[in-house]
Amino acid sequence: MPQRAPKIAIVHDWLTTAGGAELVVEALHTLFPKAPIYTSVYDPKAVPALKNADVRTTYLQEKLPKPLRFKHTLWPTARAKAFRALDLSEFDIIISSSSAEAKAVRKTRPDQVHIAYIHTPIRYYWSHYEEFRREFRFGAFTPFIRPFIPFLVKQMRKKDLASIPGIDIMIANSTVTQQRIKEYYGRASTVVYPPVSVDRFTPPPKTHRSGYIIWGRHVPYKRFDLAIKAANELGAPLTIVGSGPDTDRLKSLAGPTVTFTGRVSDEKLIELAQSAKAFLFPGEEDFGIAAVEALAAGTPVIAYAKGGALDIVQDGESGVLFEEQTVDSLRDAILRFETLHFLPATLHRKAKRFDKGLFATKIKKIVADSLLK
Repeated sequence: MPQRAPKIAIVHDWLTTAGGAELVVEALHTLFPKAPIYTSVYDPKAVPALKNADVRTTYLQEKLPKPLRFKHTLWPTARAKAFRALDLSEFDIIISSSSAEAKAVRKTRPDQVHIAYIHTPIRYYWSHYEEFRREFRFGAFTPFIRPFIPFLVKQMRKKDLASIPGIDIMIANSTVTQQRIKEYYGRASTVVYPPVSVDRFTPPPKTHRSGYIIWGRHVPYKRFDLAIKAANELGAPLTIVGSGPDTDRLKSLAGPTVTFTGRVSDEKLIELAQSAKAFLFPGEEDFGIAAVEALAAGTPVIAYAKGGALDIVQDGESGVLFEEQTVDSLRDAILRFETLHFLPATLHRKAKRFDKGLFATKIKKIVADSLLK
């Protein structure tokens, strides 16, 4: 009698934006289309690629007030509790995708396997706690909430650590995440880079390139402000793609050589990427899918030398690294970039090691091997 295929569940922190973590969920859904996707809260309009998926939310989807539902930093305790309350007893394999509390789900059978894909240990508890404590803002409520942050974080660290023993296999999305997992959780992990559609960005044989480009969600930690200020000082053309809560502030900083496009189609983004001299990557990311997309388009990357950028950019080979997260350091890197030469075909080839096909192969092998243990 043939052995039945294992039942798989996918669990993700929240599905309310279309970012790099959501691309991982989309790739997992493609690999395991019958697997339901559990998440704390869900906005179908934000992730159209999952419109045909079986997405199941926790009780927070109904209980949280709509105006506050997607204010994720407000609900860590409630979210962790909601994930722990999920009944996943019918599934043989649980694959969590987490930079927050999704990995807190509990196994209810001794033969279940929990595979955790970690985008980073929770940034505001661990690696970036001081930054979070300093920059936390929630309007008029900020002075009332901020004094409670140290107590809350102390308690949530304990709960976060309590979820780790229930994880059988840990996957890190980058080398820096692997290091954080070892430092904060005391666990070994395997690096599997997020999936990137490398061939979609293939550079044309000959393209005139001019100006610089940056794209992504406009949020403070991505440091678009450094890119704008450096472009202002150099009088260099800079195209800024995307939108977000920081857009208005960024526009107020922009000089005459900086252009905002807003959100654009995938086709337009590819066109813009293929025609830029370089992609600016001044933020500290856990990985950096946008930087890989730029390389795939044959566009060198000028990146802050920290975090996931160190897995993607080799100084002088696929771009330029700068050591300090300052305008001066980025400006000097741009000037050094102007003295170098890069071949688009070579950059595209370097991006191949992050191709979505490799992600699929490695994840399928990890899942298959987990059944043999």
